[in-house]
Amino acid sequence: MSRILELDGAQAAARVGELAEVLIDCVDGGASVGFMAPLAPERAQAFWRRVAQGVAAGERLLFVAEDDAGRICGSLSLVVDLPDNQPHRADVSKMLVHRRARRQGLAERLLRTLEARARELGRTTLVLDTVTGSDASRLYERLGWQRAGDIPAYALMPDGVPCSTSYYFKTL
Repeated sequence: MSRILELDGAQAAARVGELAEVLIDCVDGGASVGFMAPLAPERAQAFWRRVAQGVAAGERLLFVAEDDAGRICGSLSLVVDLPDNQPHRADVSKMLVHRRARRQGLAERLLRTLEARARELGRTTLVLDTVTGSDASRLYERLGWQRAGDIPAYALMPDGVPCSTSYYFKTL
């Protein structure tokens, strides 16, 4: 059984390679998560180094799923560094699950762990975006997230095809 962990900045920095592997796999699998295919390992690692720095600075929290071998197979971030007039809010970012670990409930477990931690921090409004009609959108809706709206041709899929993005929120 895999486990869900919250990493501190040093732990995240030490595991940049594993996190990059998950990101690259998701992009190679067609996930629109901010990167185009093919995603170079150096670019993926640079992204995760910035995330680790943000975790160390207290700007975000990073949750990971580990497989039975102790390797990272999923991630999810809670961005808490927001404007002064939004101390009650946080952004959910980079829900990633390696293709080898999908359909095991990891995304749901990551999200439930993040939501519980957000409650502990007094964050009562969470916001995220995802590709309209994606597996992720169905998960969010099943877990009580409300769709606020869609923006056509908002982003590109890793192969360059435009896609619609749906924005969701959840009140905790």
